[in-house]
Amino acid sequence: MTSLMSVHSYLVKLFKVGNTTMSEVTGVSVSDAAAKRIAAILKSEPDKTALRISVEGGGCSGFSYKYDLVDGAAAEDDIVIEKNGARVLIDTVSLPYMDGSEIDFVDDLIGQSFQIKNPHAVASCGCGTSFSI
Repeated sequence: MTSLMSVHSYLVKLFKVGNTTMSEVTGVSVSDAAAKRIAAILKSEPDKTALRISVEGGGCSGFSYKYDLVDGAAAEDDIVIEKNGARVLIDTVSLPYMDGSEIDFVDDLIGQSFQIKNPHAVASCGCGTSFSI
């Protein structure tokens, strides 16, 4: 019993970001506009099967989003979000940083871009790809 409790404590520490543990992660949503744009991009890139979004250290606010078109199957521990022909992959390390976020696509006078509306971000830079928690 003691060893099971120590494994549990280790896993809780491993999957904890701020006050969020993996068991408390509510998920990430994709807006209709983002799904439409991702589906169009994947259609124009027949060798790619999904858009992978990850969180990395860096950027002017501490963390940054990374977007990659990928081919092949999702990794065993990836979270897969599918909507209207769009397929998004998020690894379990990045997921707690994105908990409750919405992936959106904006097309306005300034230009086109994917934007992640992250309720945990306390600050972000002007480019919208860097944030802090």
